[in-house]
Amino acid sequence: MSVRQVIGAATGAALLLLAAPSGVALSDPNDEVTVDSTGHVAADGTITLSGTYRCLSAAGPVFVSSSVSQDDPRVRQGIGGTAAVCDGAEHRWTNSEKRELGTLTPGTAHVEATLMELSTASGLPLPTFHATRQQDITLIEG
Repeated sequence: MSVRQVIGAATGAALLLLAAPSGVALSDPNDEVTVDSTGHVAADGTITLSGTYRCLSAAGPVFVSSSVSQDDPRVRQGIGGTAAVCDGAEHRWTNSEKRELGTLTPGTAHVEATLMELSTASGLPLPTFHATRQQDITLIEG
């Protein structure tokens, strides 16, 4: 599978993730993802979110996806995606995405981060959720 196909599959899975119900069963209760209490808004509109993750094992590619909302909780904006390594160790993740200036501003924001695997057991790449976290953070300039 080419890098472009993996990225395309991850993007499609991230869209499925945004529509996933909050009661989705996770693959291993020891897997986890965290969100740092601050994110960054650069002068050019780039949003950067970060945190940590840990997962024990995976058969397919795993990603940390993130989204942020501000003002209207019904409107969430995807912020990048990071390839993850499931080896049982804690790892850092950082996702960045350039947004139109003024779309997201310094202040309180709500972030959702998800550790998600693209499982091909059925023949199609379908998301398997390892961990998810929702948290209020502060976006700061810089």
